Amino acid sequence: MWKGRFKQDMSAIVKDFTQSLDIDWRMAECDIQGSLAHVKMLGAAGLLKADEAEKIELGLRKVLEEIKAGKFTPSKDLEDVHMNIEARLTEIEPLGAKLHTARSRNDQVATTTRLYLRERLKVLAGELKELLKILVDNAQRHVSVIIPGYTHMQQAQPVSMGHYWLAWFEAFYRDHERLEFALKSLNECPLGAGALAGSTLPVDREMTSELLGFDCPTRNSLDTVANRDYMTDYHYFASVLMIHVSRLCNDLITWNTQEFAFIVLPDEFCTGSSMMPQKKNPDVLELARGKTGQVIGNLIDLLVTLKGLPMTYDRDLQEDKRGLWNSLDTVESVVTILTALLAKVDVDEKLALAGLEKGYSLATDIAEYLVLKGVPFREAHLKVGKLTGWCIENNLAFGDLTLSQWKEHIPEADEDVMKILSPRDSVNRRNTYGGTGFAQVERQIEDARKKL
Repeated sequence: MWKGRFKQDMSAIVKDFTQSLDIDWRMAECDIQGSLAHVKMLGAAGLLKADEAEKIELGLRKVLEEIKAGKFTPSKDLEDVHMNIEARLTEIEPLGAKLHTARSRNDQVATTTRLYLRERLKVLAGELKELLKILVDNAQRHVSVIIPGYTHMQQAQPVSMGHYWLAWFEAFYRDHERLEFALKSLNECPLGAGALAGSTLPVDREMTSELLGFDCPTRNSLDTVANRDYMTDYHYFASVLMIHVSRLCNDLITWNTQEFAFIVLPDEFCTGSSMMPQKKNPDVLELARGKTGQVIGNLIDLLVTLKGLPMTYDRDLQEDKRGLWNSLDTVESVVTILTALLAKVDVDEKLALAGLEKGYSLATDIAEYLVLKGVPFREAHLKVGKLTGWCIENNLAFGDLTLSQWKEHIPEADEDVMKILSPRDSVNRRNTYGGTGFAQVERQIEDARKKL
């Protein structure tokens, strides 16, 4: 293909090694979108005659029709999506040879990639919003459901299940904000930056930027060609999102085990065992958790590729899209299936409360009860800690103690101590802003719906 200064054709194995069609063909429609804007600009700038621009535009639209109809089979001999489209255009309309005026593949691929990524991220933003809606809906239907709250995987304090769902709403809402930032960071138009130094021809970069829906043209031609920050912004968003997904999945997997058993997963999102008839495996959640490493790996892959590259373009950057596509496909599939699954997750409140009865999750309530009676918190903490140890040794729960036993261990305790031993009352008393009290959860739900 490339002759010019070369005396020999490129080796077949080199063509196969350097081609990128397996990476970039999915961007074909976006590449034509960028070329259509470029042609309009060339015509407006007088670099093409009006009829030339019109004929090239018609040719590009014919190529686009062939691609959409699946009639265009690209050739590896032409290396990438850009050269394949240009070659086919020139077959249809010989004036297509003028298309690449004032353009390099460097600014072309940067533009095409941003256009494609922008489309995908807008779709993903909508899917993520659906996940947020489901989390708020779950919070609403589980406001009054009490479950054990955990720190260090030990029972800590009772909480509203609605409060739990809203915790994930907050996490995924931050992810949505990171996604919006990633969209903003990519929305500058590289077209017209050329190979690295701009052009001697009178191109109108503001025009192409506006035609393609970008906020503005990129400001420095060297940086334009070298810049992959917008990709790292996406990868960081995706990695943090998947970490949140993984942690949520881990909770649900754990709470679905027979040892916990208060989370009920929908049958249609679980699988059986080839050997053990009793099994109901949370495979969807496990796969979502397992895919997290791939997405994080794609971030690391790009960062390592970038760290040693000189300004401006180097062929290493051809590989920047391989991990990007993998991450996009993975994240979209995980968000979609997780949203569908969460809409059908239920809670066995009786089993959740039964678990609380066996624990000592009201210990902090007792300590705070003593604080209200004038006992310094550290002293109250010590007294309740000793009582908890004695109860464990004697296989007693707080609710099993008589008033005389309470006074034996905590002289400040009165009959009213019995009134604070209800997990439901414990939750409802935590009415501080952002707390798990039912009124606060309702307030958080209202705030979440406003955000959406």
